[in-house]
This record gives sequence, structure tokens and C-alpha cells, in this order.
Amino acid sequence: MSSGAPFSYSPLLPLGADQTEYRLVTDEGVDMVHGPGGRRFLTVEPAALTALTAEAMHDIAHFLRPAHLAQLRAIIDDPAASPNDRFVALDLLRNANIAAGGVLPMCQDTGTAIVMGKRGRHVLTDGSDDEAISRGVYQAYTRLNLRYSQLAPLTMWEERNTGSNLPAQVEIYAEDPDGHPDAYKFLFMAKGGGSANKSYLYQETKALLNPTRMMQFLEEKLRLIGTAACPPYHLAVVIGGTSAEYALKTAKLASAKYLDNLPTSGSMRAHGFRDLELEAEVLELTRQFGIGAQFGGRYFCHDVRVVRLPRHGASCPVAIAVSCSADRQAMGKITPSGVWLERLETDPARFLPDVTDAQLEQGAEAVRVDLNRPMDEIRAELSKYPVKTRLSLTGPLVVARDIAHAKIAERLDAGESMPQYLRDHAVYYAGPAKTPEGYASGSFGPTTAGRMDAYVEKFQAAGGSHVMLAKGNRSGQVTRSCHQHGGFYLGSIGGPAARLAQDCITHVEVLEYPELGMEAVWKIEVVDFPAFIVVDDKGNDFFAEVTKPVLTVGRR
Repeated sequence: MSSGAPFSYSPLLPLGADQTEYRLVTDEGVDMVHGPGGRRFLTVEPAALTALTAEAMHDIAHFLRPAHLAQLRAIIDDPAASPNDRFVALDLLRNANIAAGGVLPMCQDTGTAIVMGKRGRHVLTDGSDDEAISRGVYQAYTRLNLRYSQLAPLTMWEERNTGSNLPAQVEIYAEDPDGHPDAYKFLFMAKGGGSANKSYLYQETKALLNPTRMMQFLEEKLRLIGTAACPPYHLAVVIGGTSAEYALKTAKLASAKYLDNLPTSGSMRAHGFRDLELEAEVLELTRQFGIGAQFGGRYFCHDVRVVRLPRHGASCPVAIAVSCSADRQAMGKITPSGVWLERLETDPARFLPDVTDAQLEQGAEAVRVDLNRPMDEIRAELSKYPVKTRLSLTGPLVVARDIAHAKIAERLDAGESMPQYLRDHAVYYAGPAKTPEGYASGSFGPTTAGRMDAYVEKFQAAGGSHVMLAKGNRSGQVTRSCHQHGGFYLGSIGGPAARLAQDCITHVEVLEYPELGMEAVWKIEVVDFPAFIVVDDKGNDFFAEVTKPVLTVGRR
């Protein structure tokens, strides 16, 4: 037998130089000490880890990277962008400006806290790093106007909100970051449920590895992402991987731009690399979908990262992940000079254009809908307009999502009638963040509509949920039910939760199930709340119009 190839080593993901701009958080809690053999060690106190994490979780709830904001502005400036693309981009920029005030977070789903650290071999801690980091997460979520989304499983079927947004996902690796043994580097993320739910793993074969089949595959799978995770997206596609879980992990890191400095070609050292040519082709493919920034156009994605990994000859995993319009990540590091955090944009106003809504709309004026009218009149008004029509809603909405829907469904199954509030009012699928003092509402954007699809026919047959408001696409069963029962699904812009709270929601009160916290049934009053007709009472679905394949030629 052959003795094999000569030994050579490369990290699976060899990163180039860190180009991040950092700001100093503190120089306390770190020190340099002498050790055996003349080596010097960086000592890090737990308080330094806690302080860095708390600061990071604050910043990523309120600030975005300048590059992300520049991409939103570029949509507004692009003459090829659709009016709906530009309308969504402007709303997201306005939302960023409100969130940057530090009171309302940019999204009501303030996410699962995810922290990845790489600790150099000359860094000394007391060993409780994950606990110190979790304490920083706790401090941020309990002190700020963020939402608690983590559920503790008490039995296989019973869950309860932990009331602190813990546990966090903390992963610490023994690795010299950037080759520095006396450094400790971090990636901080807040991953909302909508964005996390759009992570996909496909177990493919060698047959996928040709240009034509790959593009056909990606067109099919990328359409499945839909708009529920709040585009425009930062899209990541990973092809290959030493395991399925490694492919998924790489896709998440790539969507956070963490792997931007990978090599751009492969070698026999079998490391991962970015395929820049395929990235450009996939981005152009997504622009042909017609989905756009939620309601038609070109900007389904801001950008695309495609990473090719080594693989076992009998396995070809493909992982897909997105980072949504709440693009919440920040790098951090602890070095002998102190505790540092990525400098995010604190003045997003500089990205706002000097244009009005009317100029962006290009004559497409929003239809004003008075939600104070009886439900039959509201439906008759909506029935006059085609899908994709932009609306401005004013009046009362009932708010209910997963757990409330399940409880109401149980009542119907037990022979009880549909609650009158779902007969009389449109229902908004949402769950608010904490309400700051002096505000009518905390951040209060829409949740993913598809999670309530199974309830729609039952509720509409019982006389409720005839007008629904949320984000993302719906299944065919919702379209059929709306056609049968005279219902409508209205799409709200996913992402601008802070703007909706500040500018559109004037009153919030609990109607039922107060013990459910943010999952309670609420009644809210809104003014000029933006929405689009997505599914109408005639069996039309906007998203059905953009599901047909557009690919006619293979790649290179």
C-alpha cells in the first residue's frame, strides 16, 4: 500500500487579517503576568467577560454595521429597484435611526444570544468563561427593553419562559486568534427565530457538483426561504463539509460576514474557500426571482457568500443560512491593551436620503383603510384592490400568535364560539418587546405568518381571522381558505419594529391570557400602519406569482 501524501496542515477555515474597527470598552480586568520559560500570560477577570458581553448585546440590539446601512441606501439610489424595494429600504433606514436612540431595539424578537470565543494559549481565566458571558447576556436582557424568548422544557410537552432570555449559546475554542497566543476574540450574535428558522441542510451527492445542476438546485431551494425572515438578506451557501453540523455552522458564520477573509481558491491542503464568481451568479439569480425586498423587486438579497468545503467522498452536505434585516453581529476582543468591541454605526442618519415617500412611491399612493369600520365593510374595501397594493391602516388590531392561537383552537374544539374580538377586528401576529417608560409600546414588529397557517381555515369557518396581518409568505391552504371564506392576508414590512412602536402604535392593552406575557392576546391602536395585500378573497397570492423558475441557462 502507498504510504500516502506527505503531511500538511491547514485550518479548515483559514482567515486573513482582521480588518475590523474596534472601540475600547474598558482596560480593567486584564493584566499581563510572567510565567514559566519566560512566557507572558494575559489574565482576564470574569468581570471583563461580563462587561464585554453586556456591552455587545446592547450594541447589536440598537446599532448596525455601516456597510449594511450603506447597502440599504444603495437600494434607494438604484434606478432599477422597484418602488416597493425602495419603500422597504427607507423604512428600514428610519427604523435604524430610531433604534440608535438606545431605547427601542431594532426588532421585537431580540433573539437568542450566541457567543463564540477563541482563547489563545497564553490567556488565563478562572475557567468559568461561559458563566461570566451568560451573566453579561443576563444583564443586557434584564436591564434593557429587550424581549425574553427562551423557553425552559419542564417536561417533554410543558415549557415555561425563563424570564431572562437565558440560556445563551456559548462556544469557546482553544485557538490562537490571528496567531496571537495572548488574545481572546469573540463573535457576538443575536439570532431571532424567523432568521434562525431559515437555516437549511440538504444531504446531496457528487451529482450536484456541476454548474447547471447546482444553479437549478439553488434556484429551487432559495425560493423556499421566502420573506418570513425579513429580507433583504445576507445569504450564505456552503457546499461540502466534513460533517453536516460543520456545514451548518459554517453557513451561519458566513452569513455574519465572519468568513469574508477566506481564500478565494482551493488547494490540496483541503481548506475552505469562497467562490466569488458563483457568489455573483447566485446574487443575480435571486434578483430575477421578483420577490425583492419583501413585496416585489430585485433586492431579495443584499449579497451572497458561497463557501466550498472539503467533503467525504460519499457525502455532500449543502447548508443555507441568512442574516436578516436585523443584521445583529459584532466582533470583540480582549488583548493586553484592554477590552475592545467592534465599532458599529451610531449615526445612521447620515445614510438617509433627502427624498419624500411620494418621490419613492412614483405615484403609487397607499390606500387608506379605516379599521374602526365593521369587518364586512373592511373586507369589501380590500376586495376592490389587487394583490401587491400598498395600504395604510388606522384603527384597532387584535394581536395574537402561536400560544394564543392554540388556546383558541382548543376552545373551538370544545364547542365554544369564536371570541368576538377575532370576529370584529383584524388579527396581527406579533409579540412585543418590553415597553419603555413613557412609550405606548415596545418594539412591536410582525412575526412569521406561516406558523399560524394550520389555524386559518378553522378560525375563518368559525367567523374569525378574516383579515390577518403578519410577515412572510403563506401556504396554499391559507389562499384556499381566504377564497372560500372571503378572507385576506396582509403583509407587514418585516424588520422596522422600532419605527412601528414609535410612529404607528398609539395604545396597547391586554385582552386575554395576561399570564402568557408577550404571547398574550393584546388590543392595539395603530395610525398609518404600512401593509400590502398579499392574499385576497379571490384566490390570488402575490408570492405564487414569483415562484415560477426563471433559470434558463447553466452556470459558466
